[in-house]
Formats: sequence, C-alpha cells, structure tokens
Amino acid sequence: MKSILVLYYSRGGHTAKISRAIAEHIEHQGHKSRVMHISEAVKEGLDWAKYDSVALGACVMYGSYDKSVFAFTTEHQAALSEKPNSFYSVNVVARNPEKRVPENNKYLQKFIELSPWKPNDVKVIAGKVDYPAWRWWDRLAIQLIMKMTNGPTDPKSVIDYTDWDDVKLYAEHLIRLAD
Repeated sequence: MKSILVLYYSRGGHTAKISRAIAEHIEHQGHKSRVMHISEAVKEGLDWAKYDSVALGACVMYGSYDKSVFAFTTEHQAALSEKPNSFYSVNVVARNPEKRVPENNKYLQKFIELSPWKPNDVKVIAGKVDYPAWRWWDRLAIQLIMKMTNGPTDPKSVIDYTDWDDVKLYAEHLIRLAD
C-alpha cells in the first residue's frame, strides 16, 4: 500500500476539487492519500517521511501561478525532490487538447523555468470558467483574455473543461510513480 501526498494551491476552489478527486481515487484503489492546501501544509508542517510520493498542483490566474506556489517550492525543494514527484497545472487554456500536452502549454513551461524545484513528472489538467463566481475585475480581465483566444465570454458562463476520467488516470499514474 502506497501513501501519496497531494498538495495544491487553489484560488476559486476548482483545483481543490481536482485534488480531492485525485486523493479519493488513490484511496479507492486501496492506497493512502492526504490532500492539503499548501497554506495548510506551511501552518501545520509536514512529515515528508510518511509519504512514498508527492504531487503538487496549482492553478493559473492571469497567466501565472500564485507567488505562494513559488515560495513553497523554494522552501521545500529538497523534500519535494527526494521522493517520486509530480506537478499538475490546472489552466483554462488546456480546454484545447493540444494545450494539454506539457510541451505545448506555456504556463507549465513557465513554471518549470521559474521554479527552483524541477518536478520528475508533469501533467496539464483543463480548468473551469466560472464567470459568476469571480470578482468583477477578474471576470473582465478573463473575458478579455478569452476574447483574444476565442474562448467563452458570456458573463453567465460556467464551463467545466476538466476531463474527470483523465483525472482518475492521473491518480493511477501517481500510484505507479510511487513504486
């Protein structure tokens, strides 16, 4: 039985939902998992020795990851690198299948370039457009970006682009990674 730590940064809650789905599927497969927001991990601390592998996920907003993600990977670079590890990027540009390929996803490539931690494994997961849930200035900024990239701009749009079957396959991949 493997024990997998699933860490994440989520701003609007969708990356948290994806992370919980990953952890739940790991447990459904007969393994242990713990899912934590990185701020919780910072406050509580982590006993890295309890885990066979670690996955860290983060969402993209305005073309980048939150500074806390880079702070976390900087502070915990050694611990992250000591175990089999994976980074998953949640972003709406991945609504286009070709942008789910890590080499074609500029946000994932930007993370790899800027992060002091170089993950062994990477994954791109399509996110969610949820205009009604976003602050008005976020909604306007994202609508502008979507207009430029031929995405949805209707302020009432709520579109989940996440392939939940692929999320389960990724969870199974994380189990194999822990071997």
